[in-house]
Amino acid sequence: MAEPAQTISDRIHDLLDDLTRAERQLALSVLENYPVSGLGPLATLAKNADVSVPTVARMVQKLGYKGYPEFQAGLREELKAKVKTPIAKHETWAEAAPSEHLLNRFTEAVIDNIRLTLSHIEPAAFDHACDLMADEARHLYIAGGRITHTLAEYLFLHMQVIRPNLTHVQSTSSTWPHYLLNAAEGDVFVIFDVRRYENNTLRMAEMAHSRGAKIILMTDQWRSPVHQLATVCLSNRIVVPSAWDSATTMMLLTETMISAIQTLKWSQTKTRIESLEDMFDQTKLFRKFT
Repeated sequence: MAEPAQTISDRIHDLLDDLTRAERQLALSVLENYPVSGLGPLATLAKNADVSVPTVARMVQKLGYKGYPEFQAGLREELKAKVKTPIAKHETWAEAAPSEHLLNRFTEAVIDNIRLTLSHIEPAAFDHACDLMADEARHLYIAGGRITHTLAEYLFLHMQVIRPNLTHVQSTSSTWPHYLLNAAEGDVFVIFDVRRYENNTLRMAEMAHSRGAKIILMTDQWRSPVHQLATVCLSNRIVVPSAWDSATTMMLLTETMISAIQTLKWSQTKTRIESLEDMFDQTKLFRKFT
């Protein structure tokens, strides 16, 4: 059988907004340990997701399957497709380490994350986000959370060079409402929010949205509650063999955004970089090798 054009994971993501609360809870449980979570008995899947057996049956039908056995058959076909190239699987990233070594298992997971993330992102949505962020008529606010504040800071640092009229919102601070005082209709908020979704971030998004601001959300595959308010939502796969989620895919998208916006505004960016380099020379911030 040919490899399916759309995976079951794809179908679940496409349906998330149309599912009932219980079905959404089940869907997120399936995605948590995909595809293994769906290979056991129906009753076990229902128990693990803390939903009823009829809920599983309903969601399977919404995904386009006649019943649970057909749903499982689809999962098994996906697993076969993943292991059908033994030569490729034999090759490892760290050649001095066995394939089961964490260096290789982690790398495989990250590459899968990148592939799955890019397969779900619409280029038009990505381009729209970059256009909004490049528009100097719109004040740009950038905010992250407990972990993702590092990505927000990275984006802010580069955007400072590319364009004026922007603010780094310290969302973990109790003073974050101060930043919204000047937020106006049409302004842009870039918000990073991954599980565990932060209450402050949602409240900030709600208040910015109520003022007519546009929201660009960088989130995970389960999507922050902020996605319901977002003009553009870019979902990233983040699961790796670790107690912590991976930021690699989100960093990839962030750096690609920086590159795209820099290209959109290259004439101005070049001038700003030259001015900044002159300041660096005057302050002797960096060593010169002559």
